[in-house]
Amino acid sequence: MIAGLLHFVRLIGIARTLARHDALFPLEMFGVAPLLVAALKRLPGGKASGRPGERLSLALQALGPSFIKFGQSLAVRSDLLGEEMAEDLSALQDRLPPFPSIEARRTVERELGAPVSGLYAKFEDRPVAAASIAQVHFAETAEGEPVAVKVLRPGIEAEFRRDIDFFYWLARMVLHAKPALARLRPLEVVRTFEETVLLEMDLRLEAAAADELGENAAGDEDFRVPRVDWQHTARRVLTIERIEGIPIDEVERLEDAGFDPAEIMERSSRVFFNQVFRDGFFHADMHPGNMFVAPDGALVPVDFGIMGRLDKRTRNFLADLLLGFLQRDYRRVAEVHFAAGYVPPHKSRDAFMQACRAIAEPIFGKPQHEISIAQLLGQLFHITETFEMEAQPQLLLLQKTMLVAEGVGRRLHPMSNMWLMAEPLIEQWMHENRGPEARLADTAAEIRVRVERLPSLLDKAEQLAGLVSERGLKLDTAASGGLGGTGGGGFSAAQWRAVAILAIALLVLGIIF
Repeated sequence: MIAGLLHFVRLIGIARTLARHDALFPLEMFGVAPLLVAALKRLPGGKASGRPGERLSLALQALGPSFIKFGQSLAVRSDLLGEEMAEDLSALQDRLPPFPSIEARRTVERELGAPVSGLYAKFEDRPVAAASIAQVHFAETAEGEPVAVKVLRPGIEAEFRRDIDFFYWLARMVLHAKPALARLRPLEVVRTFEETVLLEMDLRLEAAAADELGENAAGDEDFRVPRVDWQHTARRVLTIERIEGIPIDEVERLEDAGFDPAEIMERSSRVFFNQVFRDGFFHADMHPGNMFVAPDGALVPVDFGIMGRLDKRTRNFLADLLLGFLQRDYRRVAEVHFAAGYVPPHKSRDAFMQACRAIAEPIFGKPQHEISIAQLLGQLFHITETFEMEAQPQLLLLQKTMLVAEGVGRRLHPMSNMWLMAEPLIEQWMHENRGPEARLADTAAEIRVRVERLPSLLDKAEQLAGLVSERGLKLDTAASGGLGGTGGGGFSAAQWRAVAILAIALLVLGIIF
C-alpha cells in the first residue's frame, strides 16, 4: 500500500516532466492515471517542438539514467510505439556528465584491493566516455599494455533498483487500465529490461560476454574482439585491451586510410551473419560508436553490456523467414510462423500470408539499396493484435540491432544492400544446417543425449520395478492368504516382476526412439 502510494507520488513528478516536454501521450496511450494527465494538460506551460518521439527522448533524458536506458530498450518495440517513435528513441543518447575521477579511483582500489598506482603504470583521470551506468578511463598496465578501464557510477545499483520497481508498478497499471494489452507483455518488457541492466551492472558478466564473442570469432579474419584483462576486472571494474581504429561510420576517414567502404560493408554483413546464425550470440548494441575498423581492416567492437542470444530453433525460424521474404515466398513465411507457434493454430494461414504480402510488397517495390528487412520485421510486429501473436523479446532485440546495422550499411555504401549480400550465406547455412545430412546429425545428437540419460532413468525404473514387485507380493498375499499363492485371480510375484521388466524395456525404447 505504502509502496503504491510512493510510486504514485513519483508518477506525478514524472508526468510533470513529460508535460513540460509535451510528451504525455505515452500515459494517454496506455490509459495510465487519466485524471492526472487531464489536469496536467490544462496547466499553462511552453510546448516543445519536434516529432513526438523527439519530445519523448528529451523528457527521458531529463528524467535520468534509468529512463534513458528504458527508452533505448523501448526502441525495439515498434509494435507498441509505432515505427517513427521507435526510430527516434533509437537515437536517444546515453551520455551523461562524468563523475569525479577520485570516485573512479576509489572504486578501482576497493574492487581490486590495491592502490591504483600499484595496479596500473598510468591511469588517466579524464574519462574518454561517460554514460548512464559507467565511464571509461584510458590506462596502461605495469607491462606497458594500453588498456581501457570501465568503472561503474557510484550508487547506480540502488538508483536503478528503485526505478525498476517503479516500472513494474507502471506495467501493472497499464494491464489494469487496458487488459487487452496483455498480448504485448508489458511485464515481460520490464523484466527483459531488468535482466539487461543487471547484466550491465556486473562488469564481470560483460567481460565474460567479450570473452565468449572472442572465442566464437577466433578463426575469423574480418572480426577481432579486444582481450579481457581478468586480473584487473571485478564486479564494478572492467579492464580490456585498448583498440586503435576508425569509427565504422566515418566514411571519409576510412577512404583517406585506403579502405573501400563497399568492402567494409560486405565484411560487416558477413560478421553480423556469423554472429546471428553461426554462433547464436550477437553484439546487440552495434551503433557506430561501438564498432571500429582496425589498421589491418578487421572490425573491432567495444562495449559488450548488451548481447543477444538465439537458440537453434529460433535461428532456423529466422533463416526460413528471411529466405521466404527475400524470395517473396509468402506462403513459406506464413508456414514458418505457424510451425514455430508464433501464430495460434486457429488463425487463417491464408489471411496471414495475405498480410505478409501486404507488408512486404511496398518494401520490396523500392530500389534494392532501400530495402529494409528490419523495417519489414517491424511492420510484421504491428499485426500482432489481428493474429493474436505474442511478442518475442529475442526477435525484438535482433530487429533493433538489424535496424542499426542497416543504418551503418547505408552510411558506408548507399547503393548496396547488406541482406542481398547475405542471401548466399543464408542459403549455404540452410543447406548445412537444415539439409538431410544436418537433420540426420541432429537426430543422432538427440539420441546420444537420450542414451546418456539412460543410467539415471534405469535407476529410477529399477526402483519403480522394486516397488511394483513389492506391491504385487502384498496384493497376492492378501488375495491368496499366503506367499506365492495364485488364488483370487491376483498376479504372482513373478508376474509382477515381468510387468516391471516390460515397463523398463518400454522406457528404454521410448528414450532411444
